[in-house]
This record gives sequence, C-alpha cells and structure tokens, in this order.
Amino acid sequence: MSEEQFPAAVAAVEEYDRLEKQMSQPETASDPAQIRKLGRRHAELAPIVEAYKAYQSALEDSQAAEQMAREDPDFAEEAKAMADRIPDLEQTLRTALIPRDPDDGRDTIMEIKAGSGGEEAALFAGDLMRMYVRYAEKRGWTTEIMSENRTQLGGVKDAQLAIRARGQVAPADGVWASLKYEGGVHRVQRIPVTESQGRIQTSAAGVIVFPEADEDDDEIEIDPKDLKVDIFMSSGPGGQSVNTTYSAVRMTHIPTGIVVSMQDEKSQIQNRQAALRVLKSRLLAMKHEEEAAQAADMRHSQVRSLDRSERIRTYNFPESRIVDHRTGYKAYNLEQVLDGDLQAVIDSDIQADEARRMASQE
Repeated sequence: MSEEQFPAAVAAVEEYDRLEKQMSQPETASDPAQIRKLGRRHAELAPIVEAYKAYQSALEDSQAAEQMAREDPDFAEEAKAMADRIPDLEQTLRTALIPRDPDDGRDTIMEIKAGSGGEEAALFAGDLMRMYVRYAEKRGWTTEIMSENRTQLGGVKDAQLAIRARGQVAPADGVWASLKYEGGVHRVQRIPVTESQGRIQTSAAGVIVFPEADEDDDEIEIDPKDLKVDIFMSSGPGGQSVNTTYSAVRMTHIPTGIVVSMQDEKSQIQNRQAALRVLKSRLLAMKHEEEAAQAADMRHSQVRSLDRSERIRTYNFPESRIVDHRTGYKAYNLEQVLDGDLQAVIDSDIQADEARRMASQE
C-alpha cells in the first residue's frame, strides 16, 4: 500500500542504499570531491528515508494490531492508538518529499552593504554583521571575514563573510537553508549617534547571500581568458593607504560583468584566491537562479536596490520591535535579535516557504 501511495519515497530509499554502497567503495572514499558530492545527496535523502520507514513500520504495526483486536477485543484500544498515529506520520512523509532547494546543504557567502542614511547606515550595517556572526556562533558555524571596509566611526560600508557549517550536515541544517532568507533590504529606525536633536532617522543596509561553490565543484568552470584582474594598493578608513605593496585585487568576469574586490589578505595571491572563491559562488548562484526562472519557480528575491521602500525587515529601536514584512512576523525583543537570537525570525520564513512549496505540490 505505502509503495503504491509513495513511489517517490521508494525511489529515495533505493537511491539512498545505492549511495551508501558507493560511498563505502575504496576508490570513492579516496576522492574527497566525490565523497562530498555523494555525502550531500545522502544527507538530502536521509529525512525522506527516515520518514518513510517510520510510516511503513506504523502501517505494519497497525495492521497487526487490527488483526489481534479481531481475535481479542482487549487489543481494540491499542489498535486504535496505532491507527491514530498514521495520519501524522503520513504528513511528515509528505513534507519530507517536498523538493528542497538543491543548495540547502551548502555553506554561504554573505555581502552586507550600507545603503541610504550615510554614517548611520554604515553603523547599522555593522550591527547586522555582528548579528550574523553571533547567530553563526549559536548555530555552531564558523565565520570568516573575507573583506571589510569600515568608516571612521566604526561602521561598515561593505563587508563579505564566509559562513560555514562544521562537517557534513543534513540539508535542513545547512547554512544556506537558513540564511538564504536574509537577502534583501533591512531598514532601521532609531536616533543616530550623529543626531544632536534627538530625532529618529530611517536608514537602510542591504544583504546579499549566495551559496558557496566548492573549490573543486565541476558545476562552475571559469576560463582564465574571461577574467580581467587589476592590482592596486589596499586602503583603510577614509581611503588612506594601509600598505605600500600592490596586494589588493579587483577581479572582473567579462562575460557577466561581475566584479569582486579583495584587499584584506596579506598577499596578492591570497586576495586572488579569495576573489576567485566569491566569483565562483556568485556564478553558481546566477546559474541556479536562471534554472529556477526557466522552471517558473524563482528563488527568494534579494536586493534589487538599496532604496528604503524595498525592505524585507524593519528594526525599530524606540519600540524594540522587529518586523519581517514577508511573513508578518513581529516581536519586541530587538536587543536579543541583534545579539544573534535570530532563529524565530528565520523560522517564520522557513515555514512560509514550506507552506508555499506544499501548496504547489498539491
């Protein structure tokens, strides 16, 4: 019965078993790239396999209990209790079978840019950067500041972070699975430190996130002839030179026009490597966006401009209020959220996304 009702689950179990056999082969175990690729798919199938086996086991137990109840009425209550469990397990399986974003298990590169609002916007961008670093710490992830351009008051004009999980994780626990919803314009309402009259000011910062491509990912190949690389001196706040060597790198991908600049590493070679990592990840994100667009299933939209009207979230300091405008989520714990307690906000986006995907399946 379950095989006829859930053929996709049966296929997932068969693929899961094949992957386990393949991953145990010596030639596969000695290939890190192959192990990572197979491991990602294995982790993606695991929730389906677990849900299907639990559902199948409950069906068998329920059928056995019904048979016993027909022979002995004392088993009637137990049979009913077992039968009552099946609808919940079936719903869990249906949810597990909803197609996931194929990038959910990937790590993430995040860009934070100050928008309208001058120095106050840069200070807010710095607050967002700290919020994501603290959130990553709470999730047990690692963060690497790939580039950072600070202002005289300690704000952030722009920054790039690499946020990574430790080891292989299930797609639902991947960095991209949570942080992909953070892309967009974040608006802040508060009295700036530069405001002498005590007036509330509205400013904005933009967040762009994309899944990080593996260094040996064969999905994205970059032809060196398609790259234009400019070398320049690194600069600090206010534009002053911070060293006397030409170690900063500006890398332009000619076919797409994507530009990546890196200056925070100590050597030109390190900045080149960091820029190439970011460029490859951007191209991966672009490729998947195009695929999603062709399937009429666009991924969550991100920053189109840093105009305050295109906001996804508002942080109101006078009322200690945070509002996610896509889901209607509202809470009055702004201080805790900015200290990294972001999960409830993100969960509202995950639940809304799952409901949309479930509706599209039905």
